[in-house]
Amino acid sequence: MNLSGVLFFPVTPFRADGSVAGDVLAEHVGRGLEHGPGGVFVACGTGEFSALSEAEHAQAVRIAAETVNGRVPVLAGAGGPIGAALAQARAARDAGADGLLLMPPYLVNGTREGYSAYVSAVAGVLPTIIYQRGSVVLAPEQAVELSRIPGVIGIKDGVGDIDRMQRTVLAVREERPDFLFFNGLPTAELTMPAYRGIGVELYSSAVFCFAPEIATAYLGGDERLIREFYAPLVRLRDRVPGYAVSLVKAGVRHRGLDVGGVRPPLVDPSAEHVEELAGLIKSGLALVGR
Repeated sequence: MNLSGVLFFPVTPFRADGSVAGDVLAEHVGRGLEHGPGGVFVACGTGEFSALSEAEHAQAVRIAAETVNGRVPVLAGAGGPIGAALAQARAARDAGADGLLLMPPYLVNGTREGYSAYVSAVAGVLPTIIYQRGSVVLAPEQAVELSRIPGVIGIKDGVGDIDRMQRTVLAVREERPDFLFFNGLPTAELTMPAYRGIGVELYSSAVFCFAPEIATAYLGGDERLIREFYAPLVRLRDRVPGYAVSLVKAGVRHRGLDVGGVRPPLVDPSAEHVEELAGLIKSGLALVGR
């Protein structure tokens, strides 16, 4: 699978009655495509994966796949209990997705062999990228074992242990030079200089959802944005748990697309924080000449 550049993780829009706003999702994805993402990851973390029913998950994936129409790869979130993960994987396959981002199993921790069996079951449905975060923190030798499972094509890192990732990248690429690694930390741009230093160029961009002009300018090498936009954005994001998602939705709304609020247990940002976010977006756009 050819993934490159900025990876787009769209939000999942909700109507006032709480239902998924499919037409708004199609517009959101379509607007993002105009800025050339390297892939679209629908119904994942930023898309409130954990808050979607299986039917809503399938709906979101189908809409994204239809909107993208083969221009870039479309991957869908899957995970939690094995039954749910397999149902999501099969629905994503049937909806036209090209692959999966596999979230950690729900609540329980098993052995390495047990987790390998979990991964193998899901990767048998569609090509799978493992999301390393929460209960899934891989030792380099375990990552090598998982990379040998048919259908496993990559690892998204949401932990941020650069030493561990360096050893993992070296160990896995010794056998699989084509294996995908990408930085999946919230506001990944802030840490990309470190990840590039260990040979990881791909990253997911929450900012791409609401300010693709800024995200693509950063990809083009505008390092001013680290100090003057991304660092203050991270400080704002860290004030309230869940802002890694709800601030993104607020940003999309601020840019003129009504995607609704977030579902519990997340909370929408305060008016004060939305105003601060608007100021950051304005200054970031000014930095890139928009």
